[in-house]
Amino acid sequence: MLMDSVNPVVVIAGPTAVGKTQVSLELAKALSSEIINADSMQLYRGMDIGTAKLRLEDRLGIKHHLIDVLEITQIANVSDYQLVGRAVIQDMRIQGLVPIAVGGSGLYITALLDDLNFPPTDAQVRAHLEAQLEELGPKFMHRRLVELDPESAQRIDSANGRRIVRALEVIELTGETFASTLPKSNPAMAPDIRIALTRNRADLDLRIEERVNEMWNLGLVNEVTGLLDQGLDRGVTARKALGYAQIIEALNGDITLETAKSETIRLTKRYARKQESWFRRDPKMIWLDAADPDLTSRIIEIIEKSGAENDDSVY
Repeated sequence: MLMDSVNPVVVIAGPTAVGKTQVSLELAKALSSEIINADSMQLYRGMDIGTAKLRLEDRLGIKHHLIDVLEITQIANVSDYQLVGRAVIQDMRIQGLVPIAVGGSGLYITALLDDLNFPPTDAQVRAHLEAQLEELGPKFMHRRLVELDPESAQRIDSANGRRIVRALEVIELTGETFASTLPKSNPAMAPDIRIALTRNRADLDLRIEERVNEMWNLGLVNEVTGLLDQGLDRGVTARKALGYAQIIEALNGDITLETAKSETIRLTKRYARKQESWFRRDPKMIWLDAADPDLTSRIIEIIEKSGAENDDSVY
């Protein structure tokens, strides 16, 4: 469906369990288009149940890009995602398709659309900091970050060792704070239309509880057990995914499986709040009620209106 000389990237964002998947399928079907995954954990092969990944037979024949592209021992890298994702967008535009990016990983969506450049990395420096993290713990490393870069420290959870290490790595390599090395976002893949879905808080919490219970019933524990045989415990990013990390703890005997489930529910609710906060910071986001029965039609109207307004524009 050709909307303009350059088709807009349509983003369907929002917190986990809000209902992005269903509306994205309806939208892709209506526009005869394809979907680009913007969920960092759905990049991994084998992580199916715990990421609510659509089975092939449930995708309605719609092509999905950037799903099952990483082994669980590989690191999900946002700069690599940016490079490959933008190539997919360009290819879809050449074909006259409207690219539809769907997911809840805020940084990945921002990297896909905006002019974000990523600070350098160094394997030796990273390894040294990771060894310190292992020895001293994330809270100690976070206190160091507070001294060196209080702005980044305020944004990064004191338990998030991976992000703390990354911030300290940038400081060591560049001599600048992590916050200062990230430029302000400027449109890079324009035009784009950014839709964020929301729901009543109680409704979303209930949907999260139901989703986690369903994952357990579908065999998430067995999925994690099988992935451990494939090296999940060596996966720097994959092993930390919600649900997977808690089940690994249970299988190691640190907590019970019931506690793993309740912790997954609690942490997923907290994560959903963080996702919404991230998207609220983007002034281009158009917020729509996920419970609206005419939601897909409203999104199509927004796309068509945008196309009409840009008829005389040059991109």
